[in-house]
Parts: sequence; structure tokens; C-alpha cells
Amino acid sequence: MAAANMAASEIRRVAVLGAGVMGAQIAAHCANAGLEVLLLDIVPGGAPGDAKDRNMLAAGAVARMLKTEPAPFMSKRFARRITAGNLEDDFDRLADVDWVVEAVIERLDIKHDLYRRLESVLRADAILSSNTSTLPRARLAEGMGESLRQRFLITHFFNPPRYMRLLEIVGGDEVPPGLVEEFRAFAEERLGKNTVPCMDTPGFIANRIGTFWIQAAINGAIDHGLSVEEADAVMGRPFGIPKTGIFGLIDLVGLDLIPHVDRSLAAALPEEDGYRRIRREQPRIAAMIAAGQTGRKGGGGFYRLNRAGGGKVKEAIDLATGEYAKARKPVLASLEAARHGGAAALLAAGDRGSRYAMQVMGATLAYTCAIADGIAADIASIDEAMRLGYSWKKGPFELIDSIGAARLVAMLETAGEAIPPLLAMAAKAGGFYRTVDGRLQQLGFDGDYQPVERRPGVVLLADIRRSGKPLERNASASLWDLGDGVYGFEIHTKLNTIDNDVIELLGRSGARVASEAKALVIYNEGSQFSAGANLGLALFVANLGLFEQIDALVEGGQRVIRGLKYAPFPVVAAPSGLALGGGCELCLAADAIVAHAETYIGLVETGVGLVPAWGGCAEMMARLRDDPKRPNGPVAPMAEAFRTIALANVAKSAFEAKETGFLRSGDSIVFHRDRLLATAKRRALELAEGYAPPEPLSLRLSGASGRAAIDMAVHDLDLKGLVTPHDHVVVDALAGVLTGGSAADPVEAVGEDAVLALERAAFMRLVREEATLQRMEHTLGTGRPLRN
Repeated sequence: MAAANMAASEIRRVAVLGAGVMGAQIAAHCANAGLEVLLLDIVPGGAPGDAKDRNMLAAGAVARMLKTEPAPFMSKRFARRITAGNLEDDFDRLADVDWVVEAVIERLDIKHDLYRRLESVLRADAILSSNTSTLPRARLAEGMGESLRQRFLITHFFNPPRYMRLLEIVGGDEVPPGLVEEFRAFAEERLGKNTVPCMDTPGFIANRIGTFWIQAAINGAIDHGLSVEEADAVMGRPFGIPKTGIFGLIDLVGLDLIPHVDRSLAAALPEEDGYRRIRREQPRIAAMIAAGQTGRKGGGGFYRLNRAGGGKVKEAIDLATGEYAKARKPVLASLEAARHGGAAALLAAGDRGSRYAMQVMGATLAYTCAIADGIAADIASIDEAMRLGYSWKKGPFELIDSIGAARLVAMLETAGEAIPPLLAMAAKAGGFYRTVDGRLQQLGFDGDYQPVERRPGVVLLADIRRSGKPLERNASASLWDLGDGVYGFEIHTKLNTIDNDVIELLGRSGARVASEAKALVIYNEGSQFSAGANLGLALFVANLGLFEQIDALVEGGQRVIRGLKYAPFPVVAAPSGLALGGGCELCLAADAIVAHAETYIGLVETGVGLVPAWGGCAEMMARLRDDPKRPNGPVAPMAEAFRTIALANVAKSAFEAKETGFLRSGDSIVFHRDRLLATAKRRALELAEGYAPPEPLSLRLSGASGRAAIDMAVHDLDLKGLVTPHDHVVVDALAGVLTGGSAADPVEAVGEDAVLALERAAFMRLVREEATLQRMEHTLGTGRPLRN
């Protein structure tokens, strides 16, 4: 096949050269995607001649990843897809691969030597790419033969490759546009990446802007006398940036990386570039690195946990003295202003936090405007790179629009800063983005607006929202027309928790779909599908003793979710992120699940002293019973369901969800988050053809024999000290639901109503327990379960 005609599906075998942290985790993610992977590294100096020891660097990297958290593998089974080898004995095996990813040390001489060796081995249609984060493609390709140059790319993954969705891609004048497009299609469909083409400039897009932002933030904290806690609070949530802020982020990636990135970027940039004007030596960082204070991997950096005396106290370093003290909650007028008026109010507050924000964010936004046309084809690409590469909620141009382009210009002028032409153009035009006839447009570098084009296969609810109004809506949820006779149900509460309003609208939506449409998709574009029932509301009501309101929510949820299960139309759940408790039960009741690969699903109610009460117990037993790969009979499915629910097990990927039974074998897994809705809609339309509701569920409950099996399992855990007093209460209630109690007859099948009644009764008993309320309160306050 000619390289320019390569189809995405034709990349099946991949080789990763370099088994360091990035190389190994790129290999792991390719294995997640079902590719056959060859991972090679050097032969360690002095290694004996046997193959096992000569492969020890690559083999050791795979072994370490099986113990790494967060896990690089979506299932531990996928490690078998990686073959470990070395760059001497296994080099000729590269002739059989479709794509080679070079991830060796960032030294041009080493990379050039490797490329020369590769030219004589690689197939004429194999793609070679480098994972470099700083070196321009033009320099990497120096001395490379014309044939290899035509299929040489930069593919810059972000760390950790499994979880970070951004993939920056740099082609070259010699690379056929068709090859770049086909590779993007492969990376999107198979690897789940949002691909952003970059110009061949130092740092590409995200690191070019991100490194400026970090440098400006360190400088500004010192200049304005801010503590690290204050700096992180100002640079965090007010601007839609993760709560790590700047110094927490540096601790996360490692302080020792900062000087390396700084030197590499500065050396590659022209003298007049804005980054070179702001960079300065950082004696505090140098001293910390010398002392081994390199961040989380070094046991402490700008923050550390002091465990003296068996305690666990978070401490922060004083940037002036280098001494640690207990971290304090920042108190600044600008932070208070931001709570009510966002980033614009923070920048206008006038205190030292405000002045710091202007020096950092004002300068970063202005710098981005100044370099934009030299690093990307359009502003939307830059925004996407910063959202996905640095986890900003809004990209720099979206952030400018939220502040107001004209307002930012006035602030910069007051500060005596030059106004980049692109920013001045946006201020005059009224912003970088606008909506015309329901379509999003972006300001081009030529001053004209142009449509924001979505990639093939991408359908976003955000675009549907922009072009019309919901069919139904209340404070917690909305119903949308997705086209072609498919409606979409969206939850939009905090963490997409389920409350009475969600249940009420879900019921109304079901009735409307039955009379007007073909199918329903349950989906949202929040970071979580649903964290379950609104625990805070339940705790508040329980503390008032209004248990009848809780009972009404349980009964209403059972009725509405069961109504969807047996509706005259198909229901498809499309989860991504957390699908816990009631969110999991919504998925279990659907005809089909189309899950993003990064779906974390589980019935976690026991962690807060409760049991699933919206059909989760019955659905889990039925799924496990109906799986031909699992043991059958009334006891085995019950026992597995008990272990899963009692331990509040959460599948940490959609693949693990298939292994644990939350997903069925026929359920779909989608790697690209932005393709989830389109895939779910397509599945809903497939099911709608000749659709008939499922037969009513019946189960044989195991009764006394099942209860005996549970009692033995709990006794063994009790002997190991793993069961707390309230665990016994919760487990007893759960066992009663799953076994039907001692009077249940395993020969006689019972209907779903009977199990739902058991769930509801057990839930209402437990929610009245003081120990359950303590668990709920602790989980809400700390995000962690209470072992009482």
C-alpha cells in the first residue's frame, strides 16, 4: 500500500522505541486499543547474553505498569499484547510493523543515529513518528532520506497517554496531506485522541503557551509576595483551571522537569519572543531540586504531607525562606470577587491577587494572541489544545471572550502592555466566537469569521443546544431532539446527580418519546455521567426525619426506571466518567450501553451504608446469570453480585466493566469521547427497527443456601478484621435482598416486583440508621468512605 493511501484500519502492529515513562505508557495505550505492540529499549550495560536480561528495560517497564496507579492499562489482560525486546536483537522485527513511535531521550544525535538505522529496516509504507515535546520536526528530519521524510510525523502525546485526550501532530511539506488525514482518523477512532495539527514551531501549541503561563506564574508570585496557596487559589478555579493551580501542577509533573523544558524552549525561540523576555533564573526551584524536593515523586515540593507523630498535615513552602509551614486557606478580596463575578471580577478587584492574575493571565492571553497565527491554523485548535493538554475548562480565546476582549484590552493598556493585533481585532469585532443561525463561528486570522468545523464522526450536544431549545426542561435535566426520531435525555446537576426533578422529567420524557419518537439516548457532556442519587439532599431530608420524602424518591426512581426498561421504544445509555449508584442503575436498565472507554461504573451504595434500590440488585444478578461464560444456578450469580455490591467495586474502564458484568458482551465501547453521542444514536436507531420490549424479569432467589454462602464469606473477612460493625448491618440487609431471605425457594422463580420491594425495604431500614447517616455525612465532607 502507498503511504498516502493508508487507511486507519490498516495500522495493526506498532513498535515503540524507548521504554521510559512516556514510551512505555504509549505502548500500553496502543495495547488498550487492541494493537499488537513491540516495545524496545537498549540493552543494559553489562547485561549477560541471555534474552531475558537483555530485554530487562522493556520487560521491567511492562511489569511496573501493571502496578502503576492510575493504571496505564484499561485491563491487565491487555499487557499480553506487548512484546518486550531490545534495540539490538529485535531491530529487524521492525520490518513487520505499520507504525514506529520513537520515544527516546531528547537528544538530536541519539535520535538521528536511530533514524539512520531505521531507514534500512522499515517497510516503504510504514509510518515513523517522534514523541518529542520540544524539538522541531525540521531538525529531526535533517539527513533523513526523502522516502522516510514523506512518512515522518511528530505525534506528541501528553502524560499519561491513556487519560490525556490531546495528540499534537506535526507533518511537513514533504508529507502528503492524505497521510496526515488518514493518521488523524486512525488516532481518533482507534486511540480515542483529539488530534490537533500544529505548525513546526518550538513547543508546538500546548507546551508553548503552558510553559509561558508557568514561568509567568512563578515570577508573579515572587514579585507580588504571594504564598503558594494564594497563587494556586488565584490561578485555579476562577479561571477554570484545575485546583492544583500552578505550584500544585509543578509538584505533579516534577520540579526537575521545569529547568529542562525552560532551557529547551528558550534555546529554540527567537530572541524577540515574549517567552525569552519574561524568563529568569529561579533560585528557589534550583535549591529545591538540589535538596530532592522535586514534587510528589520526591516526597514533597511546594507542598508536602508532614507525617510526623503519625499525623498527616499538608504543608506549603515559603518561597522566600524555603521553610515549610501548615498550608492555610487563602483570604483575598479578589478571590471573594471571583466567587460572584468570575475571572473578570478577579482581574478588576485591585488587590495583590488581582495584580498577580493580571501579570500572569493577562500576559499569557496576550502572548497567545501574539503567536497564534504562527503555531496553529485557527484559534479553535489552540483552545482545544489547552483544554485537553492542560485541563483548562476554557481555552485562552474562550477565556478572553468570557472576560471580554475589549475589557482585557483596557486592562492591558492600563498596565502599559502592548496590544497584539489579533486581540485588538477581536475587541473591535465583539469577540473571538459568535453564533450565527445556530452554528458556532470563530474569528480567523484574516479578520473574517469562519465556521468551527467538527471532525468526521463527531456530534456534540453543545452544538444541538446552540441551534435550538429543549423539548422539555427543568432545573435538573433536559430533553433534546437529536434528529432522525431519536430524543436525548441530559442531566445537568452538579456531578449529574439524580434528584426528584431528574426522576420527574425522565418520566415525562418517556411518555413523550412513546408518542413522538423512535428511541431515547441518555447522555450528557459533563465530566461525569452521574455520581448517583443526590446524597446531600437525602442526608438533609433524613436529618429532618422526613423519611417519607426519601421513600417517595426511591419509589419514583423504581417506577420511572422500570418504565423505561419496558417502554415500547429502545433506550441506550451512553456513559462517560463516573456512573455510580443510581447512575449505574440507569445504565443497567437500558436496552444497550454505548460506553466511553473511560467509564468508571459501579454500585457503591454500601460505602455510604445503603443498598442499591432502583433495580441494581436484580439487574446484576440477571446479567451474571445470563452470561454464558459464568457459572449458572441460583447461588453463583447471587454470590458474584454480592461480592461486587458489598465491596462497592468500581470497574475502572469500560473493558473492566465487561469483565465484572456491568456491561454485557454486546455493549459497545467507544474510544473517542466526542464520538459517543453519534455512536449511541446509531445504536438506538438499529434497535428501533422491529423493536419489542424485553420479557419481564424473573429470578430464582437462593434463600437459605445462598445466605449460608454469604455468611461464610463474611466470617472469613471478619476474621481478617476487614468488616466493621456497621458493615455487618449493611451486609445483612444486602444479603436479604439478594437471597430473598431464608423463606425463599430457589426452585420457584419470583418477579422483578418482589426484588424491588426487598431493595426498597432494605434501603429504608438502613437510611434510618445513625451509622448510615454518619457515613453519608463523612463521604460528602471528605469524598472518602467512613469505616464505622
